[in-house]
Amino acid sequence: MDRRACLHRLSAVGLSALSFSWMNADTILKRKIPASGELLPTIGLGTWQTFDVGNDSTARAPLKEVLKTLVAKGGTVVDSSPMYGTSEDVTGDLSSELDLNARLFIATKVWTTGKENGIAQMNRSFAKLQRKKIDLMQIHNLTDWQTHLATLRAWKEEGRIRYLGITHYTESAYTAIENSIKNNAVDFLQINYSMLRRTAEERLFPLAQEKNVAVIINQPFEEGELFQRVKGRALPEWAAEFDCQSWGQFFLKFILAHSAVTCVIPGTSKPHHMADNLGAGFGKLPDENQRKQMMGVIG
Repeated sequence: MDRRACLHRLSAVGLSALSFSWMNADTILKRKIPASGELLPTIGLGTWQTFDVGNDSTARAPLKEVLKTLVAKGGTVVDSSPMYGTSEDVTGDLSSELDLNARLFIATKVWTTGKENGIAQMNRSFAKLQRKKIDLMQIHNLTDWQTHLATLRAWKEEGRIRYLGITHYTESAYTAIENSIKNNAVDFLQINYSMLRRTAEERLFPLAQEKNVAVIINQPFEEGELFQRVKGRALPEWAAEFDCQSWGQFFLKFILAHSAVTCVIPGTSKPHHMADNLGAGFGKLPDENQRKQMMGVIG
């Protein structure tokens, strides 16, 4: 989704101005996918709502710039779903027009019931995203997950998809997620986590690490609620200690500081927000004491 409190975040600064103690200034932080060891950029892009613009050329124009910015700064992950209206179509069209499609780590989902319905829906996603192979196919909100998991295992063996996973966005689903991960081999878990919603840190992150499951984080800004919490307030000076230049980066760096997190996928339709989000993947991350200090700011 797009940020609803853009007037309350600080302007992004050039990445060259940041301080780097353990990486090149032009290299975004990457983390390993446990199932393969492949490195994945830690900041990606969600397309819920923001890319659901159909054929509106005016609305598509800034989204092109968002994708260009993502790749220019080292990002690759773009997450979509059949649930997101025309987002898959728009992602496929724009990334192909920009000749960036092959450079993206495309993640989408199956969101239906029944084996044949699932196969048909996923085949449509391949066409919309203009891909012969999908990097990550996820079972959206655990919908008929046992049925689809069998299909995804077969498709992974056949090379149609590279990774498989499950997703959800509410804490009420955590018990089902725990049971699924404990008893089934999955490569990825996509789940909600933020400075305001930290239950996943206690219940799901340790299990994901134990089972070698990569973790993608959705809803990192809580639909703008975090920005409302800091409305009218200046970024703490000590945020510079971990190379943080804006409130958006403050919220994202808090998440990335947890070692279980592989990638965060905030959504936006604004190129300057995409650039600012990516800034969270550069420079230092807060240590545990700094994370506690950050929580004190939010209250």
